[in-house]
Amino acid sequence: MEFDHDLDARGLLCPLPVLKARKRLGMFEAGQILRITTDDPAAVIDVPHFCAESGHHLAASEVGRKQSIFYIQKK
Repeated sequence: MEFDHDLDARGLLCPLPVLKARKRLGMFEAGQILRITTDDPAAVIDVPHFCAESGHHLAASEVGRKQSIFYIQKK
């Protein structure tokens, strides 16, 4: 999937991946996509919840055993 910006959140644990995503998305224009790569197991719950609460669109996700990738489109 194409994206506009990339956030490497590997090595960070809850809630840091979501906090860093929130900060980064604040600099974007509506419609831009942030790709987040994380190895935090809680991210599979935290990132979709963050999107639902903030109104951003979780465009896609790739959940793996060692890392997960999320594509968030700014509202």
